[in-house]
Amino acid sequence: MKLPIVLTGALALALAACSQTASDDAGEVAMAPSLSTEEISAAVANDARPEAARALDESRKPAEVLAFFGLEQGDDAADLISGGGYWAEILARAVGEDGSVTALEPEQFYNEEAWTALAQREPGIALERYRFEAFEPGEERFDFAIMNLVYHDLYWESEEYEVPRSEPADYLDALYSMMRPGGIVGVIDHVGNAGDTRATVEEYHRIDPQVIRDDFAKAGFVLEAESDLLANPDDTREISVFDPSIRGKTDRVVMKFVKPAE
Repeated sequence: MKLPIVLTGALALALAACSQTASDDAGEVAMAPSLSTEEISAAVANDARPEAARALDESRKPAEVLAFFGLEQGDDAADLISGGGYWAEILARAVGEDGSVTALEPEQFYNEEAWTALAQREPGIALERYRFEAFEPGEERFDFAIMNLVYHDLYWESEEYEVPRSEPADYLDALYSMMRPGGIVGVIDHVGNAGDTRATVEEYHRIDPQVIRDDFAKAGFVLEAESDLLANPDDTREISVFDPSIRGKTDRVVMKFVKPAE
């Protein structure tokens, strides 16, 4: 069994910035290098981004995280369960004119005001709305996808938000299908302690990282690397992520999954 590489922040960024090469019968073929932290920082520094989004940058470290995941210029990228489009807006500038960004947003979470404003700032972002429990994005559409602080929601259900109980395996099967061979899925989530997953999600909105690893492995993805970029050893993991004492400062796992090339 291939084990994931666990990287500290500095080493993760150094490796993510390196170019990759591949060979075929015709000889050496250069592959597009991943974008560096500095290159992605230009997208993050976009003055058009709203102050509310920019205020999140310190805790989310978007340039460092996207460099670790291996985002490339020209990628067709997806922002999964996008929320207000925080990541979609950064991705739109980072992938450049040769790339594309699609935000896949559940109807239950759609905010018309936020998305109207985002469309005015970044009209190139495609928005696809769907019922949370009916994720059917199509096949082999994307090179890159990101799930930020939302994977645990696949174990969540809510009468208030009209989110019925669903099976994460169904979502991951659809996610696997929508990624192109070699495609990257970056997952960030609040770390929870081991135990009953649905109970942990309901009470704390956290998830045991091993659950994520196991779920993605069952779906066919390979865990290529993990990073401690967003780790917080002072988080006890026994408090809701919405508690003011920990909100925005939770211990977070950062995982890079890859769909094997065929």
